[in-house]
Amino acid sequence: MTEVSTALLQQYSLPGPRYTSYPALPFWDTTPGPQQWLQHLDSALAAPAARAGLYVHLPFCSSLCTFCGCNVRVARGHGAVQPYIDQVLREFELYREQLGRPRWSIGELQLGGGTPTFLDAAELDALLGGLLQHCDLTPDASLATEADPRTTSSAQLQTLRRYGFTRLSLGVQCLDPRVQDIINRVQTLAELRAVTDNARELGFTSLNYDLIYGLPLQTADSIEQTFAAVLRLRPERVTYYGYTHVPWIRPSQRRFTEADLPEGQARLILQHLGRKRLLEAGYIELGVDQFVLPGEALLQAQSAGLLQRQFMGYTPANTQALVGLGVSALGATGASYMQNEKNLQNYQTRVQQGELPLQRGHLLSAQDIALRAHIMALLTTYRANWHSNDAACAVLQPALTRLAPLQADGLVELGERSITVTATGRPFLRTICMALDARLLARSPELALGNSPL
Repeated sequence: MTEVSTALLQQYSLPGPRYTSYPALPFWDTTPGPQQWLQHLDSALAAPAARAGLYVHLPFCSSLCTFCGCNVRVARGHGAVQPYIDQVLREFELYREQLGRPRWSIGELQLGGGTPTFLDAAELDALLGGLLQHCDLTPDASLATEADPRTTSSAQLQTLRRYGFTRLSLGVQCLDPRVQDIINRVQTLAELRAVTDNARELGFTSLNYDLIYGLPLQTADSIEQTFAAVLRLRPERVTYYGYTHVPWIRPSQRRFTEADLPEGQARLILQHLGRKRLLEAGYIELGVDQFVLPGEALLQAQSAGLLQRQFMGYTPANTQALVGLGVSALGATGASYMQNEKNLQNYQTRVQQGELPLQRGHLLSAQDIALRAHIMALLTTYRANWHSNDAACAVLQPALTRLAPLQADGLVELGERSITVTATGRPFLRTICMALDARLLARSPELALGNSPL
């Protein structure tokens, strides 16, 4: 186990992007036109043995969790579900028609939300059958879904397994009843255990639990209580990340105030405690907020040089393009990013009119592409190397100076043109990547002027 002091956490745990893309979404500034986006997709999928990834956003939830920052639609019944499924399938049809690709080779399919398991078994069957009848899954395809332990039935899990799903990500967040009440996410350990046991019996091989620190009313006892229960169930993955309080963006977060939040040293203690419990239990810290058991598929992908990080986090799938389907869904190619309409009504109207519901995106510059390669290398292999003619050299060389304090504290090893993250440095991957983030540094120049560890 690699011990990290709360002093290091206090010094180097800076707020910043999670780097599921570079540039991060707040820095997107040049949206490609629809034809450019289609051309980039076509080029990516024309490569030999190219595989696509599909992400489907399912926004429906039966209630609103007050901590949530996702694009959701609270629905009391299922009347809106089938029309939405029809629109997602129509959107995929538009892509197939406009790209002239009636069948797709798929290396990854992920369902996110919202709550994908708001859909009942028949609705999941309609969605997945409608999508996959036009797809050829590769032998190593990765199929995953988010799920709510409170709304996930055996019938739903059986449907997912029938289509080849092996990965399940369960929203646990925290098992302290006081915390659950204030975030409007009351669920029992028995519910979590039942879904976990059922999924394993049906053949799901990788279960992830989402856990959050920094939630309102959360204490060290909350973390101890949660991890004592979670570690007995031994999920293959744990995503342990910090709560982001943005009530001016997410009004639901106004149910509580800053006074209810553990901040400063108290928040760092929660981060440190959860990480310590995971490492003591034999989990390996893979990267940004992600912990896995030895032998897990993400580690195997990392060893094979195939590990990727994209909008849904770390993935073992090796895909050349990601297409997002559904309201607010995100897509990516080597040259651009794209996001769908975030307003559900606008999304529905545009699809019904036979139009791809694209809203905003980003065309990557040569420097963006080079920096993305180095940032993703740090996130997946813990090492970045470059040459003197690298398109991002003007950013990379000053980054060595910005990272010198982290080298002195044993978090990185710096070469003439290289950065290597040590085992001690893995909790600070985001901070290390920030030293390479030209767009962040341009917006916040104080990060480059000695006023912070960067």
